[in-house]
Amino acid sequence: MNEMNQKFCQCCGMPMGETDELYGTNADGSKHADYCRYCFENGSFTFHGTMEEMIELCVPNMAAADPNMTEEDARKSMLAWFPTLKRWKK
Repeated sequence: MNEMNQKFCQCCGMPMGETDELYGTNADGSKHADYCRYCFENGSFTFHGTMEEMIELCVPNMAAADPNMTEEDARKSMLAWFPTLKRWKK
């Protein structure tokens, strides 16, 4: 899968890939196409905080995944990107 077709969780921004194991589940147990298993399970969001709180949870992971990125760089990037994700769109 090339990067332009990469799917990301529409809540936390995690890359999801093509395998079902990272996808959240609907109430009927089927795979949810938009959210990861960490954010959405059994038809409900598992995270009930604000977008800013989600960003603070994700900053260390994003910075750790890229050795050239500081936590401040990660935070700035997410503050620009997260408002475009389905969960956080106004």
